[in-house]
Amino acid sequence: MSTVPSAPARLAPVAAGWAAVVTGVAIAGGIGSDTSSDWYRDLDKPSWQPPGAVFGPVWTALYVLITIAATLAVRDVPGARRRLVTGLFSANLALNLAWTWIFFRGHAPRAAGVEILVLLGTIVALIRLIWPHNRAAALALALAPYGAWVAFASALTWTIAVRN
Repeated sequence: MSTVPSAPARLAPVAAGWAAVVTGVAIAGGIGSDTSSDWYRDLDKPSWQPPGAVFGPVWTALYVLITIAATLAVRDVPGARRRLVTGLFSANLALNLAWTWIFFRGHAPRAAGVEILVLLGTIVALIRLIWPHNRAAALALALAPYGAWVAFASALTWTIAVRN
């Protein structure tokens, strides 16, 4: 007799897939971040920039929440809209990673400022697409804290760009 896997068992490969992708982005972002370079140390940064030790734990928590949100969205968003959400999460993660390399390795705060606004736009689009299907995934669980942090990072990026 054949058994149908339970809902958690069917969701496990999806969660593992998103966890692998998000972990890859986190690792590549860590490689791209170079806060010890002379270029970065010499930037005129605002007094309200958090200490460097804050960024790692915040991004770790956000990446966990992004993984959960993506998994729940893939589970709950139907049909063609699911493909759109999956593509948008993928684009969002690519933009998330690109910011690090543009800013830290490209030494291009203005370009990073433009790029992060596009990143923020993908977060807003994801919230709008997921909201009707899973409000926890869209807001309370992940995308609202992620959006708030990226909005803060946008302000910080632009402040650094203007000051330098």
